[in-house]
Order: sequence, then C-alpha cells, then structure tokens
Amino acid sequence: MAVTQKLVLGTWKIRYKFHSIAVLLLIALVIVVVRLKGDSEGFLEQQKRPDDSIPHCNFFSGKWVYDNISYPLYKENQCSFMELDFACQKFGRKDLNYQKWRWQPHDCELPRFNSTALLENLRGKKLVFVGDSLNRNQWTSMLCLIESSIPSSSPSSSKSLIWKGNSILFKATDYNATIQFYWSPFLVESNCDEIKDHRGRVRIIRPNAIEKHARQWTDADILVFDSFVWWEEPKLTVLWGSFESSDAIYKEVGRSYRHYEMALNTWSDWLEININRSRTKLFFMSLSPHHRVGEDWGRDKGRNCYSETQPVLKERYQGSTTDSIMMQIVESTIHKLETRGVKVKFLNITQLTDYRKDAHPSVYKKFWMNLAEEQLAKPESYSDCVHWCLPGVPDVWNVILFSYIMHS
Repeated sequence: MAVTQKLVLGTWKIRYKFHSIAVLLLIALVIVVVRLKGDSEGFLEQQKRPDDSIPHCNFFSGKWVYDNISYPLYKENQCSFMELDFACQKFGRKDLNYQKWRWQPHDCELPRFNSTALLENLRGKKLVFVGDSLNRNQWTSMLCLIESSIPSSSPSSSKSLIWKGNSILFKATDYNATIQFYWSPFLVESNCDEIKDHRGRVRIIRPNAIEKHARQWTDADILVFDSFVWWEEPKLTVLWGSFESSDAIYKEVGRSYRHYEMALNTWSDWLEININRSRTKLFFMSLSPHHRVGEDWGRDKGRNCYSETQPVLKERYQGSTTDSIMMQIVESTIHKLETRGVKVKFLNITQLTDYRKDAHPSVYKKFWMNLAEEQLAKPESYSDCVHWCLPGVPDVWNVILFSYIMHS
C-alpha cells in the first residue's frame, strides 16, 4: 500500500512538473505572438504615416563621397531625354569626376533610387515639376533615372516628349504614368511665361495672378515646385491690372522680398482652395546656389565655376549666393499653409548643393545665342554656373524626392 502511494505521488509530481512546463511554454508563446503582432502592427502603421518611415534621418546634412563604383546612376549618352543645356560630356568636358560623387547623410543611408518601384507608385498618376529651368534640370534628371525601367520592346512604349503650351510631357504608357515639366519661373503670371521665348526682357510680374498657370496643375497627383533664381534680378516691374488693360499700373522696383512674399501668398491661397488634400502630394525645392563668386572658396576675384573640378569639402560651407531671407519666406509660407491643413514638404537641398562648385556646365553646353569674340577669349565671362551637368547634382535631389514619394 505504501509502495502504491509512493508511485501515485511520484506520478503526480511528474505530471505536475510537465503541466507547469507546458503552462510556462504556453505563456512564453503568447508573449512572443503578442510582441510579434505589436511589431507588425507598428511597422504597418509606420508605413501609413508619411514621415515616420524615415523618422530620425536628416537627408540634408552630410558630405559628398567620391564613389566611382555605384555612380553615376546612368550614362549621359544613353539617356534619350538628355537636353543640350545639361550634356556637358557631349560638349567637350573631359574631366568626368563630377559624375562620381555620392551624397552621404551623416546619420543614415540615402536609399538607392529604384526606377521600377517609382513607376509602379506612379501607375495611373501624374507627377508635375512646376517652376524654372532648374526645375527643368531636375525633371530631365528624373527622366534619365527612370529610363532603364521603360520597356523598349513593348509596342506601346515611346520615349518621345509631348510639347503642349507651357508644358513638356513624358508618358510611360506601360504604367499609364505622366511625368511633366511646367514652365512658370515666378509661379505667378509674368511676361516671361513663354517656354520657348523668355530671354532678354524686362521682367514684369503680376503678384496676385496665378490662375492662368494653376488651372493646368489641378489634375496632378504630385507637384514639385521651385521659384528662386528669377527673383534675384536687381530690378523687376510689378503690374497691377492685366497685360491687356489700358489702365494697368506698372511700377519698377528693386529686388523685392515683399513682392516675392506676395507671390507665394497667392500660390498658397490657390493651393488651400483648389488642391485635393487627400490625393495630391506637394513638395517645394529649396534654393539651388550658383557659383559665380570664386572668392567664396578662395579663388581670385573674377573667377567662378569655370575649370573647377572638385567639390568644396569643408563641411558647413555656405557661399554668398545663398539667400537666407528668400528661404525663410518660403518656409514661413509653408508653415502657415500647414496650419490651414495643407501640407507641403520643403526639401532643403541648398547646403548639399552649395558644395558642388565643380558640377556646373560652365562652357560645356549648347549656347543658344552667338558669343562675342571677347567672351570666347575669357571663358569665365560666359560660363553657366547656375544649372547642373547630368548625370550630377539633380540626381541626388531626385533620390531624396523618390524617398519621400515612396514613404508617403
């Protein structure tokens, strides 16, 4: 009897230990499942929120790193969309190191541009770049970046551009996607609004008039704006009234921050009333510094970007052509818009761009006017130190834009 009791007691202890272990394992399994579920939901929620997928990454603070392995992202002579203003290699530039610098943020990695992923994101949509020739520089870069993912064998595939009014359109027919450039250098109406004929004029603006342009943007899913360089003229003429009116008032002004602010207020008012906030993503590119003042980086007076082959490598360098007041006006306008329920992402590419004194076309581009003999004798006098060679700096602008498009 005693033996039987001991056997029963021993069996009970074994069963008790087994059940205890089973319960502990079950509890552990439940905890793991709950945590995994929470992590999964957190990840999914992170993908839904526009900026949370890149929560602590400042893409705009970093340095340029020479990288002749992964850069350039495409070849100039293989881009069907390359414009003669940006084709530096075609027009004789021998030093091609400007193509091989990669932007490296300090505290994170810049995503690799994925043209197929972007086109899938743009399926059935329209991406529109609105602004001046720097915006056109970026638009051209975007077309070169995505070209590798446009099927050349497809019967519906076409790499031709469509000119329509102030616009140049590219349609990726296999994706039903449109990538468009819209010429509007002041955003508001001006006498320089003709895309093919806007040079050599006294610049006249109507700071309160935007509808002529803006009605062309209403069907866009993504709008990328810029407007700085045309406002840097020492003189502008402001028009109160219409160009057709006989009693309109014209007033010549110096370089005017007040009228720049007025134009941006006109732009922001239009966005508030007309933009579909649940559908349209809005971006504003910051100022792209030019390099006309060689003294900024230690050159003699009168020198500029001509013959420069290296970036400025001193961190936090800022040249004299960065207009911080204009930048503040844009940021303030965007902040006010956000308080009114319209979100515009300001992509502050100014600092990273300012380092790249080496990457302008300089004399290596198509010049659309005949150059005088005295100009030809002094290349600095006609060097383009405003726009950018492609491949080059605007590709990085687009990699950053790509990241925000994909995560919003």
